Amino acid sequence: MEAASGGPQNSQQQPITMADIPIPPTLGLVLAGGLARRMGGGDKAHIEIGGVTILDRVLACLSAQCTGIIINANGDPGRFADTGLEVVPDNVPGFAGPLAGVLSGLDWLVAQNNGIEWLLSVPGDCPFLPDDLVERLHQARRKLGTGVPLACARSGEQRHPVVGLWPLALRANLRKALVEDDLRKVDVWMAQHDVAIADWPDQPIDPFLNVNTPEDAAHAEKIAAQMAGG
Repeated sequence: MEAASGGPQNSQQQPITMADIPIPPTLGLVLAGGLARRMGGGDKAHIEIGGVTILDRVLACLSAQCTGIIINANGDPGRFADTGLEVVPDNVPGFAGPLAGVLSGLDWLVAQNNGIEWLLSVPGDCPFLPDDLVERLHQARRKLGTGVPLACARSGEQRHPVVGLWPLALRANLRKALVEDDLRKVDVWMAQHDVAIADWPDQPIDPFLNVNTPEDAAHAEKIAAQMAGG
């Protein structure tokens, strides 16, 4: 008797690949709380590269990858009012660096009670972030097993610990490191945990190029012009 199904009866089921597993909802956090001393002060995120501010470039990149976006910045939040995004200041005093920004992002996220358990942090001075950042960081984490709580990016031989995934599960540990242990360096805190690494090439363009100096801004301007020209 002929089978009712139109498909073959002995076909092999296709194996599930990493790309088939849905990426968990992830909140984007733009770290814009630095003092920008090497740029003479001000917000590096508002520097224009190719006629577009770095912040707008970052937000355009993250909006396609993240469930939502918030900005970590100290001082007057009104300078980011045109974004329409929540601006979250450090809740650890003394300009404690990017770890304080990440902690503030995790604290804000847990207060929302919206079921999101992952935070992606990126600096507010990287104009050329990759459009597969969230996906590849999560994939790197999964490849090392479910016990790996963190992931960060690397281009060429350089790690970028501020470009990383942070779980709500490590929020209390991070707060202790900042408040009780006075720890400030991101890579030192990450070294206390398992960290998955997601790799990108640094040529012909390093996607994690930071604009820290006027010379960096001029270099980024040249790259943007080359990209615009195809």
